[in-house]
Amino acid sequence: MLTEALYTRVAAAAEGTSYRLRRTEQGFDLSVDVPRAGRVTQLHTYRVALHPHEKTFTMTDVVRTVKRGPSGTPSVTVETGRARYRTWSRSPDGSERHSFSSADGHRLIRGAAEELGWREIKPGSQKVALVAGALGGLVAVGVLIGLAVAFWP
Repeated sequence: MLTEALYTRVAAAAEGTSYRLRRTEQGFDLSVDVPRAGRVTQLHTYRVALHPHEKTFTMTDVVRTVKRGPSGTPSVTVETGRARYRTWSRSPDGSERHSFSSADGHRLIRGAAEELGWREIKPGSQKVALVAGALGGLVAVGVLIGLAVAFWP
């Protein structure tokens, strides 16, 4: 089965790393604890939905951040979409350095998928954001042209 081969390939690529793989109804989740300093914990999940008939997949990042206030009360935020970021931190005693790049997980999944002939398609939310950005850019250009015409000496 196509989905099993991809799951197995991603599992092999993630072996020996801090990534954890879990099957889902639509595909799989690849999760990793992001090293952060202080009272912040963060879990980055790459949610992969497989479409085996077309041999395509969509990848959505889910970033869950828990911040503990001075009284120990947690504040939880969850961001969904495409996340591209990098973090660096040190252990409390300064002896260990930790770093994380969200691009590493993207590369791990895409590399395994490309080896098996799968291709990534953008999720609907990303397409909507692209169209909204393009329309916003066109409106801005139109306003600038209008201002130039109105105030040209």
